[in-house]
This record gives sequence, structure tokens and C-alpha cells, in this order.
Amino acid sequence: MLQRKFRQAKSPDFFMFFVLITLLGIGVVMVFSATSISAYQTYGDSFRFLKRQLGWSVVGVTTMLFVMKIDYHKYLKWAPKFLLLSIVLLIVLLIPGVGREVKGSTRWIVLGPLPPLQVSEVAKVAMVVYVARYISLKDQKMKKFWGGLLQPLVILGVVFGLIMLQPDLGTAVTIAGTIMVMFIAGGAKILHIGGLGSLAVPGIFYMIITEPYRLRRLLSFLDPWEDPLGTGFHIIQSLYALGSGGLFGAGLGKSRQKFFYLPEPGTDFIFSVLGEELGFIGIFTVIALYFLFAWRGLQTALYAEDLFGSMLAVGITTMITLQAIINMAVVSGSMPVTGITLPFISYGGSSLVFMLIGVGILLNVSCYTTN
Repeated sequence: MLQRKFRQAKSPDFFMFFVLITLLGIGVVMVFSATSISAYQTYGDSFRFLKRQLGWSVVGVTTMLFVMKIDYHKYLKWAPKFLLLSIVLLIVLLIPGVGREVKGSTRWIVLGPLPPLQVSEVAKVAMVVYVARYISLKDQKMKKFWGGLLQPLVILGVVFGLIMLQPDLGTAVTIAGTIMVMFIAGGAKILHIGGLGSLAVPGIFYMIITEPYRLRRLLSFLDPWEDPLGTGFHIIQSLYALGSGGLFGAGLGKSRQKFFYLPEPGTDFIFSVLGEELGFIGIFTVIALYFLFAWRGLQTALYAEDLFGSMLAVGITTMITLQAIINMAVVSGSMPVTGITLPFISYGGSSLVFMLIGVGILLNVSCYTTN
């Protein structure tokens, strides 16, 4: 077991906190801009999604501040239970009548009067905490495959498979990518990781070609103008939005593509609306904020007082940054559509809260850094 150093906690990284709050603020404004018209037409209330986003932001930030006060070393004991709970929830989600299906995917559990819970968001954080614990306890064995990498790989395979059954390829790939980065940072051999990657590519390709809607997304990514009114419609509209923004944008609230052209303008394609309304300046600002967040997160990992804290920081920072990169790559036509949200900016409930829980853990690690 790791030896606790009992370093006195200092103040958390307020620069990281400021970046986070700025992203949340941009998110609240953009959610209102992107959804007010559709909310009025559907529900008769232009402020419906704004009020919900504000509510979830308050809940998320409050939870984050609470988690920030918990010494991260306590997760050494809690990590296996947290992971087991997330796997049980992923299994329960697949029971007919339990999960809520939306647009062909069953990703939410409805628990009575409580808001729907997106179980894969629980699994994201649980996997990061568990793998950080595993690496910190088995760091001398991480260069070995059978005695080091195999156990967390099996667990990753179980979680990946359960999320793919929803189906949710974007989240599954985000979790897998995050864990692979943690393996590399934890001392695993590049040869092992490269071998796993070479095995994963054919598997992902098989999952794409055997599922008609995924194959259509891949083909539309390769040439969206081949079917501009069908499979290529969404990405073409996203490119129109980004391209028409220019340097300064059309102005806040003045997007045209959000008027029933863009799919999910408040969630998956909110970055397109932001680019159209705020232009290159807005896009550059958001990308810079994610860069600053990643920089501070990796700084926390570099100066964490122990390996467990370092791996937690690497995992949480990678999880959030990788998801942001994937979302922005999708809306800019740089990769096939995966249906994944932009962290802290897209409309969301449990997804936003669990992202902020992860940041709360990261901020607590920053309280015990050596710099």
C-alpha cells in the first residue's frame, strides 16, 4: 500500500478553477442562444433549457466544491467499489424497461422522480479512478503484459463492451483513449500499447461496417456532398455554420443554421453555433481555454505528491481534453460523427455533473502538489 506523506493541503489551483468557470459561463450563454427558438416552438418556453442548464451548473459546481474538499487518497479504498457500481449500472441499463431509449440509444436510467442518469458518465470517472489506483499499486509491473496490463485491460474491455451495447461508440472510444494515455504515463511499454492499438483498429472497423448507421456516417465523412440532403446533411450544415462565422461572427443569437438545420444545436453541434455567432475569435477563445485547462491539469500531474495523484490528474485531464478534441473534430468534419458533447459547454445534466466531479478530484490533487 502507498505510504501517505501527510503533506498539509494548500489552496487549490484557482487558475484552473477560473478557466472552468469561464467555460461554464460560455456554455450557459451558448445553450440559451442555440436552444431558445426550438424550446419556444416545442415547449412554449424559450428559457426552458437555459433554466435547466443553470440548475445543473449550480448542482455540478456545488458537488465539485464538495468533492474538492475530500482527500483524494481516500479513493484508494473506494475505487473498486465505485467501479463495481458503475458496471452494475451499465448492466442494469440493458434490462428492458429500465433504460430510457432516445434516438436508438439506451444511455439513461430513470430512477423514480430523480432526473435521468447517464450511466456511461459514471463509468468514465470510475475507470479513471480505478486505473489510477491500479497503476499506483502495481507501478513496478506496468512494463509487463500478463502481470501488469492484463487486469485493467480486461476491465476496460468489459466497460467498453457494455457501453457499445447501448450503443455509444463516442463515449467508449473516449474512455479507451483516456486509459491508454494513463497506461503510457504509468510506464507501460509503447510496444504493448501499439500492439493493442493495432488489434483495436480492425475491431472498431468491424463494428462500423456491421452497423448500417455507423457505416453511413463513415461514408458521409469521406464525402458528405455525395448525399447532401441525406447522410451528409448534418456535417455540411455544420461546415456552413463554421465557415459563415468569419473573424468576428454573425453576432450572439444570430445563427441561421440553428433554425432546424443543425442536428442537436445545444449539445453535439453547439460548437458550430458558437463558431457561426462568435466567429474565429470565439472559436480561438474556447480552444485556448481548453488548452489552458489541459496545461494546468498536466502541471498538477507533474507536481503531484505521489503516483496515485499524478495518475488521477493525467486521467481526468485527458478524459476532458480528449472529449473536447473529438467533439470539435466531428463538427469541423475532421472525423466521423460520433454523437459526443463538448465538455462544460454543451447542454447536459448528469454528464455535466460527473465532469465537474472529475474536476473536483483534480482540484483536490492540486492541493497536494510539491511546486
